Amino acid sequence: MEGTLLLAAIVLAALVIRTAVEELREPGRGRARWAFLTDRRALTAGGVVLVALGTLGWLLAGGQGLVWACLAAVLAAYATNSQGRDT
Repeated sequence: MEGTLLLAAIVLAALVIRTAVEELREPGRGRARWAFLTDRRALTAGGVVLVALGTLGWLLAGGQGLVWACLAAVLAAYATNSQGRDT
């Protein structure tokens, strides 16, 4: 389980670092990328992915599957963000 948490933390850290670099290059861009936290459509997509993969992951792999389901939900919400595009 520790390896799974470490790898998930590395992926999330990469997203945060990418956002920080974008923010340094163009102020305001990083905040726009994380606007999915307030975007209803993105949160709905993330919730659907979390429920679907979380259930399946819990049944097949227990806690490790749940960690990956949470990461997939965050990435799905991040990808469907309509507010952070073309800023």
